[in-house]
Amino acid sequence: MTVDRRAKRSKVLRPARGPLAPERVSAILKGLDEAYPEAVCALTHTSPWELLVATILSAQCTDVRVNMVTPELFRRFPTPAAMKNATQAQIEELIRTTGFFRNKAKSIIGAAKKVSEEFGGQVPETLAELITIPGAARKTANVVLGVSFRKAEGVVVDTHVFRISRRLELAKGDTAEKVEQELMRVLPQDRWISYSHQIIHHGRKVCEARKPKCSECNLETLCRSKDKTWHS
Repeated sequence: MTVDRRAKRSKVLRPARGPLAPERVSAILKGLDEAYPEAVCALTHTSPWELLVATILSAQCTDVRVNMVTPELFRRFPTPAAMKNATQAQIEELIRTTGFFRNKAKSIIGAAKKVSEEFGGQVPETLAELITIPGAARKTANVVLGVSFRKAEGVVVDTHVFRISRRLELAKGDTAEKVEQELMRVLPQDRWISYSHQIIHHGRKVCEARKPKCSECNLETLCRSKDKTWHS
């Protein structure tokens, strides 16, 4: 830890009126902006349809692995119309390394049929419609809405967002759904999309599950988590 870094961290606003004080929430968002000004979705895609499929595949799987699988998948079946006619075995073989490949293949084929036959081949742009698509629960729908359509109808809560939001005391819920509802009350709506992207990057780079790198964290002075590994 350098003297300059300590000095910079000491200037970060400390919580004054509890963990959900507007000043503290603003300080957290400012820190995320400083650390991850260009954070974006890590799933490689060229269309809302590709993002929908990639997000379905990302369940219990790393984005890196998904990005290794999707190029060949989309080369073979580039559109919902093409993918709905694929066999279960064909999709399973292409996505096998992402885990839970049988259920994912079933969801992807079901999604392709739904999008092709009920939405004219276009991924819908509303949460109500998206969650009717096989494999597209609320988290997946929020990803597609936020990334492809820039619509903030909810907050994406993956394992990183769940863990770190609780560590930062922005949420206390014991399920992703409860944490999302808490974050929607605490965060400005225009930050719902960027917050998730930034926290996901923060979770991968710094705030790891088992041994967070607190000495490298520019939010450390704002954090009172019991599993901190370093205190300034």
